[in-house]
Amino acid sequence: MGFEQRQDFARQVADLNKYGQALNQCETVDEVVSLTLEAITILFELTDVTVIEVRGCGDADSDLRVAGSTNPDISAGSPPSDVARRAYETGDTVVLSGDEAGIETDSDTTATLAVPEGIVDETICVIVVRSSTVEEFGDGFVRPMEILATHAATAISNIRSRERLERARRDLETRKEMIELYDRLLRHDIGNDLQVIVGFADAVADSVEDDRAAEYVGKIQRAAANSADLVDRAGDLVSTLEAQREPEARKLRPLLERAVADATDQHRSLSVEFDGGDFDHRVYAGDLIDSVFGNVLSNAAVHNDRDVSVRLSAVESTADDVTVGVADDGAGIPPDIRDDIFEMGVKGADSQGTGFGLGFVRALGESYGGAVAVGESDAGGAEFQITLERA
Repeated sequence: MGFEQRQDFARQVADLNKYGQALNQCETVDEVVSLTLEAITILFELTDVTVIEVRGCGDADSDLRVAGSTNPDISAGSPPSDVARRAYETGDTVVLSGDEAGIETDSDTTATLAVPEGIVDETICVIVVRSSTVEEFGDGFVRPMEILATHAATAISNIRSRERLERARRDLETRKEMIELYDRLLRHDIGNDLQVIVGFADAVADSVEDDRAAEYVGKIQRAAANSADLVDRAGDLVSTLEAQREPEARKLRPLLERAVADATDQHRSLSVEFDGGDFDHRVYAGDLIDSVFGNVLSNAAVHNDRDVSVRLSAVESTADDVTVGVADDGAGIPPDIRDDIFEMGVKGADSQGTGFGLGFVRALGESYGGAVAVGESDAGGAEFQITLERA
């Protein structure tokens, strides 16, 4: 007897929760799909079941592909049916009966149900069931199916988040290996050469009597000293990144509140518009996440010659990510250097800094599985967008 005929609602909920717990224990999307197909086949006594996963940005560019099906004519990886796409695009459960229910005009299908489910406003999966014995899928089918679809969507979302985080960690390990290589090159090879240059320049300076020659020697000394300072700064950055612990779940709102308080205390010319209620999220981040936001906020004050206002906004929140916008009304960043501004040592023509600050920001953001980008704010200044993975 299927759900529609069962009188014991508590038993229905218990069965659904049991499968929900099992789905949350799955380690791969394939396991989630297989268990979902099993649950629908057993609990609903339906044999034509298809699970479609949504991959992508949650918009028109998203890719909908069949993740698994009990229908032998539908293979994994194939595009979804029209009813599945309709459910995805509308975000509503679709119930069809009669002639509309079949894939083809001569089909013996009498009822079709497509249930889209996701996290927040982002659809993660669509479950499509068809029957040739049920005349129409009523609430006795629809509500339990929506509950099960929610369990499946949550499980898939969690697995994809873990996969993205793992890829970010592997990428970070590769980056750290490259940084360590550069660090050894800078500190040992280039650093030693700079010491030699400084030593000879100092020796020459003691014996030069010509004013022009002395001026040139002084320039050599200053250039070598600045280069040695950059080598030390790069080494300190490497040491900082290497000392980081693994990202962990943290509350975003207090992180931003501390960063705003610190930045406005340090820079009297800086004012920040910030509604903490927009950031009641948990994200994956490490111990230095304060430095990411603090560095961007301080940049707005340091690189503008007048008072500057900054507005923090929740640019975008999806099932997987939270993006914080940091927009100022300052001079902005020239378009021709925006693509390069996060490279270590790159800075604007008028900047008096080292060019390592924003490189540090991106390196940290990516080490947490996130991203950092920059564009133009509505006020004509700079707008940084810092994306972190939702925990």
